[in-house]
Amino acid sequence: MGELERLIRAEIAASGPMAIDRYMGLSLGHPVHGYYMAQEPFGEEGDFITAPEISQVFGELIGFWCIGQWQAMGAPDAFNLIELGPGRGTLMADMLRAAAVSPPFLRAARVHLVETSPRLTSLQQARIGPGATWHHSLDDVPEAPFLLVANELFDALPIRQFLWRDGGWRERAVALVDGALVIVTIAARGGYPPENGEEGDIAEVSPAREEIARAIGARLKRHKGSALIVDYGHLRPGRGDTLQALSRHSFTAITRDPGLCDMTSHVDFAALAQAIVSGGGCCWPAMTQGNFLRAMGLEARFAALAAGADGDTAEMLARARARLADRDQMGNLFKILAATSPEHPLPYPFGAP
Repeated sequence: MGELERLIRAEIAASGPMAIDRYMGLSLGHPVHGYYMAQEPFGEEGDFITAPEISQVFGELIGFWCIGQWQAMGAPDAFNLIELGPGRGTLMADMLRAAAVSPPFLRAARVHLVETSPRLTSLQQARIGPGATWHHSLDDVPEAPFLLVANELFDALPIRQFLWRDGGWRERAVALVDGALVIVTIAARGGYPPENGEEGDIAEVSPAREEIARAIGARLKRHKGSALIVDYGHLRPGRGDTLQALSRHSFTAITRDPGLCDMTSHVDFAALAQAIVSGGGCCWPAMTQGNFLRAMGLEARFAALAAGADGDTAEMLARARARLADRDQMGNLFKILAATSPEHPLPYPFGAP
C-alpha cells in the first residue's frame, strides 16, 4: 500500500466518505505523494503518451498557429507565450523550434510556463533551456498581450460525479467498506446539475476546470490574445461515467493505488466555452484534432519529413501521422477549442459560431 493510500484511508476513517473531486485531487496533486509530483507519467516508460511525444509535427503546427495569431493581434513587440501544464516541455520546445521561421515572433515572445510539480519543472527546464519563466498559477503570469496553449491539462483536473437515484442527485464518493476502498453515493452537497436525470444517470461537473477557463476568459477581456485548448472529450454535455485510471498504458480501477496511476475524465467543451465566455472571452466552435492538424498542413509536413527517408523511418512517420489524426485514433476523440479576446478576428482554421 502506498503512502498516499494510507493518508486517504486515514482521512476517510476520520471524516467519512471522500467526494470524488477530493479523492482525484489528492491522487494527482498531493504535494508529496501525488501522481504528478512523484511519478513519471509520460512516454513509453510512463502511463500514457501525449500528442507532442508522438511526433514533433504536433508542436510545430501549433507553433505555426501561434505565429498567425500573433500577427492577427497586430504583431506586438512583446507578448506572453503561456503554456498551462507543460508536461516534459516537449510541446513548447517544438513550438519554439518551428517559430524560428519568424524571428520577430521569437524576439517578441516572453515564455511563461505554469506548472505545480517541481519534478516536471526540472524536466521542462532541461528541455526548454534558459529564457523561460515558471509559475504555479496563471494568476502569477504578468499582465500583457498573450497567446496561451493547454494540451491535456483539463482532463486531469478534479471532477465531481452525481448519480440520479430515486428522483434526485446523489454525489459519488470513495469510502472504506470491509477494509477496501469502494465507490459509494452520499447526499449531494450542492453544485449538482440543474436538470433532472433518469434512473442510473451519472453527471460530471468540474468547478476546477471552470475556474481556470473563466480566468482565461477574464485575461482575454483585459488583453489582446488567443488561447488554444487541446484535450479529449465531447462537444456537447452528456451523461455517463468517464472517469478512468491508467497504469502502464492499461486501464485500472480508480480506487486502486491512488497516487501511483493517472486519472482523467472526458472534458465537456461546451462547459469550458461557457466558462471562458462568462469570464469575458470569445469562443469559436471546437473542432476535432484531426481536422485542425490537416488544416494546418499535417500532410505536407509529414510528406516533407518522409522525403528521402528509409523504409523504417517512413513507416514510423506514417504511424505517427495516423495516430495524431485518424478518426479511430486521436483524430476524432481529441478536440481543439480556440478562444480569443472579443475584438480578435476569426482564428484560422476555426469557423464562425
